[in-house]
Order: sequence, then structure tokens, then C-alpha cells
Amino acid sequence: MAKAKSAFVCTECGAEYRKWQGQCTSCREWNSISEVRLAPARPGAAASTSGGRSGYAGGISRDVTDLASVDLTEVPRLSSTFGEFDRVLGGGLVPGSAVLLGGHPGAGKSTLLLQTACKLAQERASLYVTGEESLSQVAMRAHRLQLPTQGLKMLAETSVETILGVAERERPEVLIIDSIQTMHLEDIASAPGGVAQVRESAAALTRFAKQSNTVLLLVGHVTKDGSLAGPKVLEHMIDASLLLEGGADSRFRTLRGQKNRFGAVNELGVFAMLEHGMKEVKNPSAIFLSRSEEQASGSLVMVVWEGTRPILVEVQALLDDSPLGNPRRVAVGLDGNRLSMLLAVLHKHGGLFTGDQDVFLNVVGGVKVLETSADLAVLLAVVSSLQNRPLPRELVVFGEVGLSGEIRPVPSGQERIVEAAKHGFTRAIVPRGNAPKTSPPGMEVVAVDKLADALEAL
Repeated sequence: MAKAKSAFVCTECGAEYRKWQGQCTSCREWNSISEVRLAPARPGAAASTSGGRSGYAGGISRDVTDLASVDLTEVPRLSSTFGEFDRVLGGGLVPGSAVLLGGHPGAGKSTLLLQTACKLAQERASLYVTGEESLSQVAMRAHRLQLPTQGLKMLAETSVETILGVAERERPEVLIIDSIQTMHLEDIASAPGGVAQVRESAAALTRFAKQSNTVLLLVGHVTKDGSLAGPKVLEHMIDASLLLEGGADSRFRTLRGQKNRFGAVNELGVFAMLEHGMKEVKNPSAIFLSRSEEQASGSLVMVVWEGTRPILVEVQALLDDSPLGNPRRVAVGLDGNRLSMLLAVLHKHGGLFTGDQDVFLNVVGGVKVLETSADLAVLLAVVSSLQNRPLPRELVVFGEVGLSGEIRPVPSGQERIVEAAKHGFTRAIVPRGNAPKTSPPGMEVVAVDKLADALEAL
């Protein structure tokens, strides 16, 4: 028998080493290198690729194609039966694509895909493979969610070879694997969930999806810091990586696209977890703007751009005298390092000192703001809380703040102003570069160049 070989692979970047070492020299991560058992080479596998130049000439031949002659016919997409799901995917499911859906336990990954599979099975051949639950558990959930169960093919299996054999026989248009961390290949001598098993299992399933033009949906676990578990190579193999977020104390879930070869990145879809499963929220701005009737200092509405649409969210700031020598800076839904930078800009160019204050920031609704258009709104909310002066309820703000105190324009400024006007806002403070030539009816747009101008406009 061939001797089993092993390699040491970094779980973050996929770099391989001959022996274990504490730090990966490629990505500089510590304690990210683990041992991977390699499968012995199959007899005859090397013969087709060996032989030097003559081996390539006499073996597989590939014809090159001119880029101008490539067919540009748009690939038809399959609707997932959820408008928000289709939006994050870029318009729907693409045949032959591999989509990875990750999220914390209890976020609703299996619920969302089971609802999608049951509805798709009424029109298209679908196969749902569960490696974590029994068939009776899945059936009980489908019955509780009142889903149509006729037509959906089920399989409780963790062997990739068996799954591929069943898929070859059934020929489904949609194949769902729940989850990739429970799958294993017989040739790989390691436990399911290991680096080698996850990588090779995903590679085999993705290869089948490309060859058979099947839509492959994979469920993936996440680590405690919110990143997808398993090797980083897994995210490079698939076509789209989606993350379902939402706390156990909230009934709303956000589906964000982290990678998408067929659509916009950072697209956001909003769902509500109800008694009968996930229900899409078609107007998320109305959900995130459920403000109290009583005016309070430190509360302000900003317009953020998520993927291909603007969303209005509320940011809240609370400042209090700090009893500590090093005041706290806590930001929920925002970058904490950027908050410290903005407070320094506020002191330098706005003349307001917050070095003796504890600063707490929160984006209402559990939304994570990743872009810089929230800078100006964050600073104005901090000023409102510092001076204990409520801001007008009809005011909306967006804009990026530079280190020299300048207010920089942000992309899609016109669409943000129009979205705010649709929800009844009558005044907006925006960068001068985003000021429209003609304001929407009933909307007063105040264009500013410097942080001092924005503070004066209040």
C-alpha cells in the first residue's frame, strides 16, 4: 500500500508547508497551520499528466478562443421564490453555480433553504441532503412551517461519494448540502470538518455542479468571530458567499453578500423570523426607522448604501462623564477604530473635547454599517448627546469626514436624498459634491464643505 502523506496547511490563506510552524509566512497569522492527511495517488493518475512536452501533446488538447468571439448570451436565472434572496444573489440562482450560506447557530440557515427547496420543488427537481439532522426532524420542521412537501427529494447522508452517485441518478436542478462541515470523502484520512475534508468535499461537489449545470447551495458554519469555518480556500472555490446575521433576541435577519461573481458585493436582504419561517421585508427602511415619539438627544437618521439600494437607519450616541483614566469607546454596528479617529477630528476641527467622556454608539436594528458615509451622522449624533440637545426628527445626514475636517462626497448621493424624501424627511445635510441641482419637492438640502459648516447648520 502507498504510504499516507501529510502536509501542513494554513487555514486562513491555504499556504502549504513541509512542517509545522507557529506563524504563516504568507498571511502572518499565528497558530493557523494544521496538519492535513493527503490521499494516496490513484494508479494511472500520473500517467495522463506526465511525460513532459510529449505527454501534453498526445494527451488532452485544449483550443484557445478569442475573447471577441465569446458568446455573450445572458444565462437564465432561477428564482429562489424570495425577492430579497434573489436581490442578494444578483437576480436569482445561476445554473452551475456554487453558493455558500453561512451564519451563527439559530440564525435560520436551514429554515431559509428548506423554505426555498420546498417551493422550488413544485416546479423544478430539487434534492435536499442533510448531514446534521434526520429525515424526521426535517419533516417536522417543514410541517411546522406549513410548507408544501410534495416533490422535494430528501437524503440523509454524509458521504460525498454516495451523494454524487444519487445526484447522478436523480439529476436535480437544485442541490442543497446541509452542511459542508459534516461531509467527508473516503480517500481523505481525517475527521469531517477538518481542513482537508472540507476543502476536498467542496471541490468534488463544485466540480459536479459545474459539469451537470446544477445549482449547488452549501450551508457553512461560522467561528466565534463571525468568519466562515474551514479553510480560506473554500471561499475561493465557490461563486457566491452569503452571511445570514441576526441575534437571538431579534426577529430580524440580514442576508449580506460577501462575494458574488454574478452580482453586487455587500448587497443586503432583510428577513423577519416569524412563526411560519422566514418572511422577506420589502421596505427595510420602514423597519429600521421605528423611532419613539419622544425626541431624545443623540439620535439621528443617516442614509447608507447597501449593494444597489439606499437604506435609512438610525444611529444613537450616548456620552457620559467617565470615572476611568482611559474613557471607553464602544461602537455596535460601526468600526470602533474609526470612531476614535472621528472623535479626534471633532476635537481638532470642531473644538469639542470628548477625552473625559465615555462614548457609546449603536446602529438601531442590528445593521452593520461598513461604508464611510456614516461619518458625519456619527459626529452630529455625538455632538447632540454631548450638549444634550435633541436634533430635529425630520433631519437626515450622510457624508464622509476627512482628517482635515473636510466633508467628502459619497457614491449615489442623489439616490440617497430621493429615498429620504420618500420617507417624509424635509431637511438634509450632505456634502457639497452630492448636492442636487434641483432638490426633491418639500426637501431642503444643506450642502457643507467643512465640519464647522455642518455644526453651524445645526
